[in-house]
Amino acid sequence: MTLRVRHLLVGLAVSASLIACADRSAGGDNPATPPTPVPAVAPAELELPPLHAGFDYQLGGPYPPAAGVRIVIRDRTAPAVKGLYNICYVNAFQTQPDEDGQWDQDLLLRDNAGNLVIDEDWDEPLLDLRTAGKRERIAAKVNTWIDGCADNGYQAIEPDNYDSYTRSKNLLTADQAKQYLSLLAKHAHSRRLAIGQKNTAELVGDRATVGLDFAVSEECGQYDECATYADAFGNNVLVIEYTAEGLRKACRTFGTRLSIVRRDLDVTTPDNRAYVRRTC
Repeated sequence: MTLRVRHLLVGLAVSASLIACADRSAGGDNPATPPTPVPAVAPAELELPPLHAGFDYQLGGPYPPAAGVRIVIRDRTAPAVKGLYNICYVNAFQTQPDEDGQWDQDLLLRDNAGNLVIDEDWDEPLLDLRTAGKRERIAAKVNTWIDGCADNGYQAIEPDNYDSYTRSKNLLTADQAKQYLSLLAKHAHSRRLAIGQKNTAELVGDRATVGLDFAVSEECGQYDECATYADAFGNNVLVIEYTAEGLRKACRTFGTRLSIVRRDLDVTTPDNRAYVRRTC
């Protein structure tokens, strides 16, 4: 289980020729091909997070939520909390540092020298989304985790590392990420689970095509991105800040509209001296 702190990558400039070359070398799909639209789920069958609600981000371990908390995000291995809106965290685009051996090795992204492409901040190998066949095989595994979330009483999922393509040495594209995430969205909806977009502000315009229902944003206050998510998702945005300044900015501009919490960077439990939890 890991925490994601993703900053918007401004000025990401990969030429079309480089993208096409990388995609052809992997036998990939046309990067301009959009995902197949995700079928709509009737509102009565899909429960979305409550708007502007008390919120806690418990990735470092589960603990009793504070008074006033109505939404909690926990790792998929943790139990849901009866009576609250529970969102299930899954690391959907990368592997945990100690779990790459649990994947078929051809599903791990490798560079031209055959070396694993690693998210250096978290020591996590990226998953290889370059072909439809690989995306379907990866989704089949992650969808078993989504099934577990549904069976354990969660109402939604948070698939992390949507932006892994920005760390892929230009081997992955945004279109491949969207096509893969749409597979997870279809399955989540089939289990009557809502699905959130994690970070990746540059792709909020594709939320309907991909099939995303709400957003989870780290540090949108700190980096002045909250309006981008709020406009795209109709204020159904959960904000995690990691600094006092970030919380101050988020609360000043969106404190009456969004669900906002400040946590310590390692999202520890209250018995840890580093534990921080603040709200507006």
